[in-house]
Parts: sequence; C-alpha cells; structure tokens
Amino acid sequence: MLLGTILRSGSSDHLVASYGKAAMKTMLVTGGCGFIGSHFIREIVAAARWRVVNLDKLTYAGNLENVKGIAEGEGYRFVRGDICDRTLIEALYSHERPATVVNFAAESHVDRSILDSTPFLETNTLGMQVLLEGARKHNVERFVQLSTDEVYGDLDRLSPSDEEHPLAPSSPYAASKAAADLLALAYCRTYGLPVVIVRSCNNYGPFQFPEKLIPLMIRNILVGKDLPIYGDGMQQREWIYVDDNVDAIAQVIERGRVGEIYNVSTEDEQTNRDVVRLLCDLMADEVGVDVKSLHDRVRFVIDRPGHDRRYAMKAAKIRTQLGWEPRVSLDMGLRRSIRWYFDNQPWLDNVTSGAYRQYYDAVYARAGA
Repeated sequence: MLLGTILRSGSSDHLVASYGKAAMKTMLVTGGCGFIGSHFIREIVAAARWRVVNLDKLTYAGNLENVKGIAEGEGYRFVRGDICDRTLIEALYSHERPATVVNFAAESHVDRSILDSTPFLETNTLGMQVLLEGARKHNVERFVQLSTDEVYGDLDRLSPSDEEHPLAPSSPYAASKAAADLLALAYCRTYGLPVVIVRSCNNYGPFQFPEKLIPLMIRNILVGKDLPIYGDGMQQREWIYVDDNVDAIAQVIERGRVGEIYNVSTEDEQTNRDVVRLLCDLMADEVGVDVKSLHDRVRFVIDRPGHDRRYAMKAAKIRTQLGWEPRVSLDMGLRRSIRWYFDNQPWLDNVTSGAYRQYYDAVYARAGA
C-alpha cells in the first residue's frame, strides 16, 4: 500500500502507513508550497511514513509561509526549482529516487491565462513532459497528475461529466491542463508509466491565494472593497473544501488503479451569485458586520472572455471504487475559511502587495469594475 491506511479520528484524517520506518520511501511533490499542495504536504509529513521532497518554483502563488513549521531534516526536504528545468529534474530523480511523484505544480488561474497564456503552456504542458520523461527513465512506481474539471469545458444544459466525457477546454489554462492529461495517458499506454489522474472541482480553504472567488470576496470584505462578480453571476460550479480533496488524492495514491482518471467533486452545484450571497451572510455573522451593507457592495461586471457557464462532474467512480466521500459542507467550509483569513490577515496583506495589485487592477479594469 502506497500511502497506508487512512484512519478517521474526530474531524481530521490521519494518514498512518501500514509498513515500518525501515520501508520508508521518497515521495516527490511538485508545487508543494501552493494552495492544495501545501495542505497535502502537511498531511504527508505529519504521517512521518514518507520521506517528502517538496519542489516549488515559488511564484506569486507558491509561498513558503504555507508550509511554515515543517522542519527540514530526515523526513522532509524543500528544493526551490522549476519543473521545466530538465537538468534539475534529472538530478532530483537521480539523487532522490522517488517512488511516487505527485504533480501539483501548475499555473492555475483562468484570468491570468487570458492575460498571458505563455506561462501556462510552459509549466502545465512542457513541465509535465519533463516530469513524465524523468519518471519513465527512473522507473517511478506511481505518477499522480492533479487536473481540473475545466478540461471538460462548458456543460451548460448537458449532463454532468464522467471520466469518459470528451475534453473540450475553453480557456488557455484548461487547454494546457487537458494537454498535460493526454500526455500523461500517452506515457502510460506507450511506456507503461503507472499514471493516475485526479480531476477536482473548485477547491477553497485556508492559504488559497486571493485571486480565486472565495478568498477574493473575503479579502475585499475585510478591506472594504466592492465585491465584483462576472456577468450575471449565474455561472454554476461545485465547491470542495481543500481537506476533502486532499483526502481524495491520498486515497487515489493508495488504491487508485493505474491508467484511470478519478473525478473528485461534491456533486453540489451552486451559482457564483449564491456562493457570494452565502459568504456575505456568514461573514456578517462571523465578524460582526451588517449583512445588508455587504450585499450592497456586490457589483456585476463585464464577463470575462470565453467564460464557461457550468462545470459539473459525476464522482461515482471514486465513491464506489475507493469509498471516498466529502465530509465538509459548503456552509461549514466557508465558516472555517472566513475564520482562517480573519485570524491570518498579516499573511493576506503580505501576499496581496505589489504585483498582486497590478494584476487585480488589470483584470477588473478590463471587466469595467
């Protein structure tokens, strides 16, 4: 068993390996200082049954503060570097000999891909090829690619997608991720590389960079700004609390079948407008502000180019094959997120200085906010 047995205790998952310390193997985690990657790193390091190598380029969304408190030593090593750097990747594979590779490294925001698609193609697609080639050459036992529901494209008036649904990406970001998925499956078929793909719906929770909808709204409420929503706000999405997604990824690493794709979703569709309204209601309750004043700050702005109307995934495969279920409701997850951002405003101030402000102005100037 790759990751051991997942034992539930209270409200948290504890990853406990079923083998002894002498059998400890190395796991290479790319993008481990990003939002989802850092949550995954914390869980794996806490289990103390894997030696973890965390490779991250530390772009605007990769922050060492996200893994603060994890001490480097026998069980954990941080390496700053780019997955596109072939020399570095070859050296890591040769020296560290990872048994498992989990690829979180990605440029991930649609708006940024519209402003400039080049970094998305470089990291998400070309970087993926570099990682796959190294894994093939060094006989990695399992390669897990973290993907997105956006590769299925706009499902407006269509049934939710299962893992066999055709890919129809709309944005440069989604296209770069779809290309990476296809490349991974090609390496699996052609070279026998033991690839597994996880496609997740929209994540949210602590440490998420405030360019995404939920942390953006929380931050804007805290600093007294308007709450911009694209178009009419009726775009539909599924939202999963990051800890539930990490749990799903862990189960796929442990028991997922090679060559398979696993959708990870709550199967609970919400419009962006309803999510923001609920967030305003909860924010008013949690931090003691007038709810009407928050609703009055909502502003509908010009929609972004090519904006998909609806994403929706069926998660029957991971539920039936692996027994995974999401456990954090949207209401509970939003409350946890609000409390975290409220209690960690220095972190929020730090990551939203400088270049972030230029990006924010560029996006919402285009949208006419």
